[in-house]
Parts: sequence; structure tokens; C-alpha cells
Amino acid sequence: MAELKEARVPDIGDYSDVPVIEVLVAVGDTVAKDQGLLTLESDKATLEVPAPFAGVVKELKVKLGDTLSEGSVVAMIEVAASDDAKPASAPAPAAPAPAPAAKQEVATSETGAKVEPVAVAAQPDKLAQREIAQAASPVLDSTPGIDPEASPPQSPPVEFNANSVLPQKVPHASPSVRLFSRELGVDLALVQGSERAGRISKEDVQKYVKSALAGGTAAVGGASAPTASAGNGLNLLAWPKVDFAKFGEIEVKPLSRIKKISGANLARNWAMIPHVTQHDHADITGLEELRVTLNKENEKAGIKLTMLVFIMKAVVAGLKKYPDFNASLDATGDNLTLKKYFHIGFAADTPNGLVVPVIRDVDKKGLAELAKEMGELAAKARDGKLGPAEMSGGCFSISSLGGIGGVAFTPIVNAPEVAILGVSKSSIQPVWDGKAFQPRLQLPLSLSYDHRVIDGASAARFTAYLAQLLGDMRRVLM
Repeated sequence: MAELKEARVPDIGDYSDVPVIEVLVAVGDTVAKDQGLLTLESDKATLEVPAPFAGVVKELKVKLGDTLSEGSVVAMIEVAASDDAKPASAPAPAAPAPAPAAKQEVATSETGAKVEPVAVAAQPDKLAQREIAQAASPVLDSTPGIDPEASPPQSPPVEFNANSVLPQKVPHASPSVRLFSRELGVDLALVQGSERAGRISKEDVQKYVKSALAGGTAAVGGASAPTASAGNGLNLLAWPKVDFAKFGEIEVKPLSRIKKISGANLARNWAMIPHVTQHDHADITGLEELRVTLNKENEKAGIKLTMLVFIMKAVVAGLKKYPDFNASLDATGDNLTLKKYFHIGFAADTPNGLVVPVIRDVDKKGLAELAKEMGELAAKARDGKLGPAEMSGGCFSISSLGGIGGVAFTPIVNAPEVAILGVSKSSIQPVWDGKAFQPRLQLPLSLSYDHRVIDGASAARFTAYLAQLLGDMRRVLM
């Protein structure tokens, strides 16, 4: 006996009123459990809303441009009583009716999480048919004297312009529209969007192309096209286009989804945040001895403490003493939000790139609890199962390269945070005690900070305080 169930937006972290940029299914489509229903676009990444159960889509409650929050109803799905707990899968029949095919796993999120999509149907669903029809209709078919099929697809050379990473300069368009514009060689910065909040649609791109071919010099909407000198960003030369195959054997490898998303954020952060890095070191000789002792004592309980959990506790104490480090600057640069909670992010190395899981309420958790939670989050990150809620809400980040090596580096501040701590590999160094040199274990610290919020003196005091705490963790209790 089939029943209608509501598909709702799951926990998406601290985000609310997130716009819908793509609807991935249509009424009448058969969906599998965890198959993407639609795509949301936050300020950091795109988020897919999965189907909580398998069934047939009977009604869509949202459309492009709508804004959703956690718990919003997305669609009504007819679920068979016997199929509530499993994806819809069956051998494909010979009849033309849609039938699932063999399952395959694909990566659908920025974390590389593996989900099972709905199998390919014998006939395209309604949404696919609509997309096929649009693709079959040439954009340039209304222009006399031009055969679109005779012209090879044009792809403009990749260029880097600092304006492209500034939020107020980034064109508001979905990934499919961006792909469509790249295939036509259209710069979206020259296209004026007609959809809600200025979002650029495929029709806007087509209109712009037709206007340009007709000899129009003005951008869509009558606005003049921006020049190379317009705006307050950096005007850089075009990215060099080199045929490396001329010099030897090459292999072209596409960037992972995580690196594409993080790369755009890093470019924005580096261009917009005036970074300064304060370097220091902490004497952790006594702390390392304590860590080894505690691990031996708790070996049977399976508790293994890393140096990172001690650093987290020291960072929380530093944030309490220097609250400007636990803050965020708004987009105008006029207001500073001071946070009363202590959620610490840490960089986790995965096969697809670095991700930053967040441990919440570090100030309320003990060392053993922190170590356990850190291990669980790191394992989920490596397996590609980390969700958006587990990577949001952080107020300070730690990037530890201690297990790899290095003596110092400059981590990039993760907006909207105002500081990030880099940790390099500890080493034995000779330290003068007034009478002789003594071998001491030194831990390099690299604190990058937003100079608009934090000055050099405050950064020096913060790192010195961290070094003092790591030298004697009893001070954390004060």
C-alpha cells in the first residue's frame, strides 16, 4: 500500500534561507533513497538535498529561486510500504516504462560522499527530455547566414582576474548556466540577470549572444559593458595559455570537487583579507612527556591523545583571554560579531584534498572526548561521508602539518573567521638555560590573522600566551 510522504531539507548547518539553484527531478520521476532532489547554494558551497526514501515524485513544492531552510518541504513522494527502508531497484524490463538499471556509486558532495543514484531509465524522464530539447535547439539558429553546426564549440582561454573572486563581483548563476556560458564563450560578468536577486538564466545568456551578434555594443538591459580598468580590484594579465604537449608527454587531470570549491574560497580570502602571519614556538618537552604517560595509562581503554587536543584546549583559553580572535567581520567591514561559543575546526587530510571538520563546544569537553570525536570526524572525512553540518559553525581553525614536516608556513584565514593557527613539526632544539644548552622539544606556531581586526601586538601576545600554556598546561585551569 503506497503512501505520500514529505521530503524535507535535512540539517544544513548554520545556513538558512538558502536559494535553490537547480531542481534535479520532475513530477513522475522515480527516485532512490539519498538521490539528489535539488541543489542549494550557500556562501561557501553548493549543497544537495537528498531524497530521504525511495519512491515516485508526485508533487514538487519548490522552484528555482526559492529560499529554503532546515525542515522546509521539498516534495511529496509516493512510497511503497515495503520499500520505505531501501532504494528502488529492479531489473530493467523490456517495456518502455522507466525501470532502474544497475546501481553505481558517484561522488555528489564536496566531501566526496558516495551515494547511490537512481538507475538510468529506459526512457528519459520529463526533466531530461526538456533539457535534451533545449540542447537540440541551437542558440544561434535565428541568426541568418550562420550555421551553428558548422561552427566548432568555442571555449575561451581560462583567465584569472582578481575581480572574479570578490563576492560582489561574482555573477549570480547556477552551475549549469556557468557551463552553458563557457561553452558559448560568454563572460557572465557582462550579462545582466533577469531572475530573482539578479540571477542569470540560460535565456539571459542566449539573449546576450543574439544581441552581440546583431551588432549591439551595450550589455543586456542597456548597461554598458565594464572595461578592464573598471572596479577597485586588481587588473591582471590573462592567464598564460601554453601547449605543454609541445615540450613532452603530459597528462590532464581534472581537479577534485573539493579542490575546486576550496580553491575559489581560498582565492577570495587571499584577495580580500589583509593577511599577516606571526611566527613563534612553544616548549612542549613537559607536555609531550605528559601525553606519552597518559596514553600508556589509558592504553587498555583505547584512548590515544594527540598533541592537537592539547593545542585545542590552549586555543580556547586564548580565545577567552583575547575575544577579538573569536569574532567575525561583516561584509561592510563596519561591525564585528563577538562569539560566546568555542567551535574549533581542524584540517583533515583526505584522498580528495583537505577538509575542515568542526568540533563544537571544545571548552565543555575533556581531552579523551575530544580525541574520540576528532578521530571519528577524521575517519568520516577520509571516507567521504562528512556532511555540511559537520563542517560549518567554526569560529577558529587549526591547520596541523606536524605529522608531515616543515618549520613554518602561512595558512590562509578561512572567512568569516579572523585568524587561523598553523602547526608545524616539533623538533629537539638547544635552549640556553643561563648555564648551558639544554635539549628541548620545540613546536613551531604560525598564526595568520586579519589585520583589519587584529593588530600585530595582539597577535604577538596571543601566540606568546599559547606558547606559555603549551609549556605548562596547568595554566589552562586558571
